[in-house]
Amino acid sequence: MQSLYRPGNSLVHRVPAGLKLALLAALGVGLFLTGSLPVVAGAVVLVVAVGLLAARLPWSALLVQVRPVLIWLAVLLAFHVLVTDPRTGAVAVLRLLALLVAAAVVTATTRVTALVAVVERLASPLRVVGVRPARIGLVIAMTLRFIPLVADRAARVREAQAARGASRVGLGIVVPLLVQVLRMAATVGEALDARGADDAPARRRLARAAS
Repeated sequence: MQSLYRPGNSLVHRVPAGLKLALLAALGVGLFLTGSLPVVAGAVVLVVAVGLLAARLPWSALLVQVRPVLIWLAVLLAFHVLVTDPRTGAVAVLRLLALLVAAAVVTATTRVTALVAVVERLASPLRVVGVRPARIGLVIAMTLRFIPLVADRAARVREAQAARGASRVGLGIVVPLLVQVLRMAATVGEALDARGADDAPARRRLARAAS
């Protein structure tokens, strides 16, 4: 199984992780402030061009992150066609698609350690209210690590059902995939507990009590 990060020496790869996250956040705010279909469609074209031309990423690097949500984008479009109008649905779907592709470009051109370091720096002021930035960084790192893992498990479930003669796989993978993900989460949680991932606050309380 491959990581989301694709090593390279392009201009996008060399941009600092903090600036990439800031641009991603600005793109998200800008897209949700506009309802113009040409602007939103242009954003999709722009982020795809950045990924393929500026970052020199292969199509597969973007599709591996976008493909799992394509069915939900189709459902969202159908919902708007039925409830509101096709133009509103197209704007909503293209807006989310632009953000998904932009996020794929960021994760494919930035090491997880660099992203986690930025998140921990941003969360460091929260120490005054008892939040542990290292734990937030761990959650982000595990989330990024689990994206390709879940996609790999989904592909295996799909292949297994096709091998059993299932004519239509579709949403039939949801239940077995959910079971596998829950089992995997339980295993990871037990491993973290065994390694004392939650022991730091208890150690500090014991140290204060002893003093």
